[in-house]
Amino acid sequence: MKRQPLDLDLDSTAERELLERRAQRVRERPQDAVEESVLWVAEFPVGEETYAIPLEMLRAAVPLKMVTPVPLSPPHVIGILRFQGQILSALSLASILGGRGWREDPAVLLVVDPGFGRLVALDCERIPKTASYPHPLVAEARARAQSAVIELTVPGMRQVNLLDLRRLMDRRNVGDVRHA
Repeated sequence: MKRQPLDLDLDSTAERELLERRAQRVRERPQDAVEESVLWVAEFPVGEETYAIPLEMLRAAVPLKMVTPVPLSPPHVIGILRFQGQILSALSLASILGGRGWREDPAVLLVVDPGFGRLVALDCERIPKTASYPHPLVAEARARAQSAVIELTVPGMRQVNLLDLRRLMDRRNVGDVRHA
């Protein structure tokens, strides 16, 4: 069935002009709907603090029970797991960040792509929630940061630590994890 345009029988040009003005208002974007550039992140707790990673680095959240322990491995290595045909290292994020304790036992592994060609799994207390931070705020914090942990004060005066996973996983910067 072919659609037919609605034929309005308008009595006056005033009515037509009124409808034209209304149509124009509907087509315009409201002032408060102007989108600002944001960085989408996955936010999660580590102990008493909130951490975040850029959402484009997160590949999956899988149950921690999928990990096979590796005897005689370093303390920050939880074990290994199979993910989409690859063998991944499962690492303790709390240990990498400097021994921070968990509020709850980790139950989730975050499969992430730090940007060096291999996926890695990091333990986490619970599945992360998505959030967005304004790009200017993130750029300013990154410019100040001297470590892999970038401190942000996000709207609502919440303190969040954005992780630079590439820098965090770089073995050359082992002592460079915490805040300067």
